[in-house]
Amino acid sequence: MRSISLAVALVAFAATPALAQDSPTLKKIKDSGTITIGHRDSSIPFSYYDDKQQVVGYSIDICMKVVDAIKAELKMPNLQVKLNPVTSATRIPLIANGTIDLECGSTTNNIERQKQVGFTNTYFVTANRYVAKKSSNIAKLADLKGKTVVSTAGTTNIKWLTEENGKRNLGLSILSAKDHAEAFLMVETGRAVAFFMDDILLYGLVANAKAPADYMVGSEAYTVEPYGAMMPRDDAGFRKVVDTATANLYRSGEMAALYDKWFLKPVPPKGITMNVPMSPLLKKVLANPTSSGDPAIYQ
Repeated sequence: MRSISLAVALVAFAATPALAQDSPTLKKIKDSGTITIGHRDSSIPFSYYDDKQQVVGYSIDICMKVVDAIKAELKMPNLQVKLNPVTSATRIPLIANGTIDLECGSTTNNIERQKQVGFTNTYFVTANRYVAKKSSNIAKLADLKGKTVVSTAGTTNIKWLTEENGKRNLGLSILSAKDHAEAFLMVETGRAVAFFMDDILLYGLVANAKAPADYMVGSEAYTVEPYGAMMPRDDAGFRKVVDTATANLYRSGEMAALYDKWFLKPVPPKGITMNVPMSPLLKKVLANPTSSGDPAIYQ
């Protein structure tokens, strides 16, 4: 009996996925029986709470496909998924210190951030713009000179805005909001004239506002913002599983259906349709998956 038990144990050990031995993240997930997903609360339609306080969104659906691949890799069909809310300011530290394993939101992948965290293959490309009330008669950046504006703490947008304010001597008073919902509320209530953020997020906020017709998103695009899910840096085993899962998804017909679900059909909580067709650039990026943080790739 003892020899049979030993043989069974050896077989079980041999069956342990090799990648789990080579990846600190996969080993942690396997040992704990849990994968922790970081999510946003108001990044419509990427990652947010619906009217039932369920975490939903385009990024969440993509990350759940990655979770399925991790379950298969680890041979753990009952792997538990823990959801952990993050903000623009906390998301990078929580990935870097291992609190969360994947951050599924609306995070721009750039070379500076890649010094701290890794990114999945890009799943959306947007641009930095502003939203303002139509009544403010703002048509371009120069029209905001000397006015109060807002952006969200910990974003590439507020960094760009601060640097541009100095370069162009705009005399802006820049407020920092804890999240996108708070920043939009500042424009809604008149505390700020404009909110600088990725245009796709601004469209979502306007669509769900009390009076959508009161707002306009600026026509000027200031920076390109490729989105990816964050993951731990320098974990080749984990990256291999994640990159394979996302590349397979992007090249499949399932990706088109997933995009349509969140950008061309009504989404919760209000049943608003974003009505944003997939751009030629995004089609190109999905057909040739990349996790590059170089903005020139996305021109």
